[in-house]
Amino acid sequence: MGLFGRNFNKTGPGVNKDEPRKKGVARHFGLWTREFGDLCKLNLLFSACLLPSLAVFVLSLFGFYSIITFLLSLALAFPVGGALTACVYYITKMMRDDPSYVWYEFKRKFKENYRQAAPAGILCASFVYAQILLWGSMMMEETPGDLFWVIIGLISLLLFGMLTPYIFLHFAYIDLRTPGILKNSVFLGFGKLPRSIMGSLMGGLMWIVFALYFPMSMIAIPFILIFGITTSMLLCLMWVWKPFDQTFKIEETLIEKAKEKEDL
Repeated sequence: MGLFGRNFNKTGPGVNKDEPRKKGVARHFGLWTREFGDLCKLNLLFSACLLPSLAVFVLSLFGFYSIITFLLSLALAFPVGGALTACVYYITKMMRDDPSYVWYEFKRKFKENYRQAAPAGILCASFVYAQILLWGSMMMEETPGDLFWVIIGLISLLLFGMLTPYIFLHFAYIDLRTPGILKNSVFLGFGKLPRSIMGSLMGGLMWIVFALYFPMSMIAIPFILIFGITTSMLLCLMWVWKPFDQTFKIEETLIEKAKEKEDL
């Protein structure tokens, strides 16, 4: 069948139609274990879109024409926005217990959104690379005023984690121009502050552990490239999907559309 050849027509236990959804930790753990294979496939697809940019950025860290390679790494981040949108969309489909085919859904949402999401993806890559440079320079004691920069770095990371999921959820589900998406995401991020903060913290949990145990944590990079990124996304979306869904009635609208198709 191959890596992306899962057969969804084959009979199996699946999810009962009227089975109530679990909540909290049990729901996350159940989703993660049940969908682990698809999360790995999705992670590999995202890693394939990210790695060219990341590899060139790493070259810039080692002084290979630093400015040129850094700018090239940002240009190569062009597909990251579309890949993030596709990942967010597929993970929320999993959360809605709506099974589908990873490669088909990833390709479809990527093609639909990569142009609009490209600037946001490049900005995300710029932010992450800037954070790596900032924290790296502080670890090597090259940045003056450490406490000030630590506070700035932590606040910016928290805000990034609060707003970014809403931006890519908009790309995935809402037909809206980018300025409107940014405005809505700010309103949602601060209007649903407790869930936004928890989404940011839970989504960043793995990266916090990675930073605390750096450089020893470098041995975990293969695992991150296989399933770590989508696991972090799932942890984040478990908190921010509900306010987004309630605001725009996504699931309710999709159920109504499905019923309309059945009636035709």
